[in-house]
Amino acid sequence: VQLQASGGGLVQPGGSLRLSCAASGSIRSINGMGWYHQAPGKQRELVAAITTGGSTNYADSVKGRFTISRDNAKNTVYLQMNSLKPEDTAVYYCYAEVLTRGSISYHGYWGQGTLVTVSS
Repeated sequence: VQLQASGGGLVQPGGSLRLSCAASGSIRSINGMGWYHQAPGKQRELVAAITTGGSTNYADSVKGRFTISRDNAKNTVYLQMNSLKPEDTAVYYCYAEVLTRGSISYHGYWGQGTLVTVSS
């Protein structure tokens, strides 16, 4: 299973970016999906998560500014980031709980990370 993240880049404060993460491989089913970020010198933290049914959970720091969504048919999760702040600067990683063909339990997989830099 591979998770391919894209959409990071350099943006000015107040700007927007949309991250995408597509899962591929021997996938039977995907349970929860989410986005984490890791700033230099800090631990990786949850930004937003979404269940198969569409229930969402956000870090307090991004509520009202970020929106997570998913397309189950495409095994893809998105993160729309608006009103970006310099403190949002980090590497963003996607995550998915995947049931692979031939397996009886879900396992977590990480994407490679995409850098988001918010600076003027």
